[in-house]
Amino acid sequence: MHFALYKAKASKQIYMIHTMRWFGPNDPVSLMDIRQAGCAGVVTALHQIPVGEVWSIEDIQVRISLIEAGNQDWTPLHWSVVESLPVHEGIKKALPSRAGLIENYKTSLRNLAACGIETVCYNVMPVLDWSRTKLNFEMPDGARALRFVWTDFAVFDLHILKRPGASADYTPEVKAAAVERFASMTSDEKEELKNTALLGLPGSEEAFQLENFQNLLDEYRDISAEQLRENLHYFVRSIAPLAQELGINLCIHPDDPPFPLLGLPRVVSTEADLALLMKASPERANGITFCTGSLGVRADNDLPKMIRRFADRIHFLHLRTTFREQIDPLIFHEAPHLSGDVDMFEVVKAVVEEEKKRGGEGIPMRPDHGHQMLDDLNKKTYPGYSAIGRLRGLAEIRGLELAIRSFLAIFFMACGFTLLADDGYCLKFDLFDTSAQHVSGWEEVKQLNLSTTFSIV
Repeated sequence: MHFALYKAKASKQIYMIHTMRWFGPNDPVSLMDIRQAGCAGVVTALHQIPVGEVWSIEDIQVRISLIEAGNQDWTPLHWSVVESLPVHEGIKKALPSRAGLIENYKTSLRNLAACGIETVCYNVMPVLDWSRTKLNFEMPDGARALRFVWTDFAVFDLHILKRPGASADYTPEVKAAAVERFASMTSDEKEELKNTALLGLPGSEEAFQLENFQNLLDEYRDISAEQLRENLHYFVRSIAPLAQELGINLCIHPDDPPFPLLGLPRVVSTEADLALLMKASPERANGITFCTGSLGVRADNDLPKMIRRFADRIHFLHLRTTFREQIDPLIFHEAPHLSGDVDMFEVVKAVVEEEKKRGGEGIPMRPDHGHQMLDDLNKKTYPGYSAIGRLRGLAEIRGLELAIRSFLAIFFMACGFTLLADDGYCLKFDLFDTSAQHVSGWEEVKQLNLSTTFSIV
């Protein structure tokens, strides 16, 4: 009885859909951990199926059954987002196999839709998924974070991989620093850097092998950024109309980090990149996974502005922040979720604005890349995906979200007037005289630069 009442009360709240990523039955973070963190949704994928093959209805239903197995006894969990339905290299490179691979992708989308899955994340980063140079960077509080050091990456590229032509991608200062750094490294440090740079997809125990890694890079030797962009647009134009018909929201993940690496092109790094992609296929189903951590590495990406520009195309949120320790050469690390270079207050406020415009429809969100901390320091976890660090991030973001919603509701009630929004909607408070908007307090509201699409919830 108490559980039923609790669920009924909770269902009236309008928030982002809080989720966590789960890598399947072998993930050291359990579904009960995710449930107890306060999540309603699970973000997962069928990692066991080779890239390019069809996800069958049977395989999808097995995963759904795993996620929902405890729902009759505990707070319900549901498969909210697929992350990711991988894009095969044959599609990225426009190989002769592309047509068949796209048909397989469409079949997987049909099967996901038949099982009630509505949000599908993907990316088109060539070869590598995300790149860091340190997986256990020690923070001042003793927690461990992911870190990227451009000079260390140059060490890997120039002196470990020894990529042909790599020298042209680095300044003389960085090359000199890389020589000095490489000479000072122990064999264990070199091995650690190599393994970190060659790390496979998130959730995978496998990594690329140095012996054949150059061959994978060579396959992109004649593919420019513009060609990769066209291949991406071709792919999206091929699948977005079907996704729209099926009721599935596709959402591309930005490049991480958002600039070229190892001579590979990157085409989802900036506001301009996203604008071109949205224009390439006008369907709303052609959307974005707005990752504040990936996009926030670039100082020229104005995240709140980008959220407002692409608001109706944002179908999934990764909320995290990085801290740029220095710009040239670049060094950044994963910061606590409310610290770093991302203005999380403005980001969450922009998200709340969009959810209000959608009539209270929550956008799925997961706290990305938590620190390894507390008891998790003694456990083997996927880099960035330990339980406690993400729990901390989720708690901070949920508190911020609640504070923003509560502040706006209380503020407008205290002002005691009707606000006429730009889109024509009127926010009314029956306790006060609502005959005019030009009353005491209006100038203060404008100065706060708050959206006028808020109402009491």
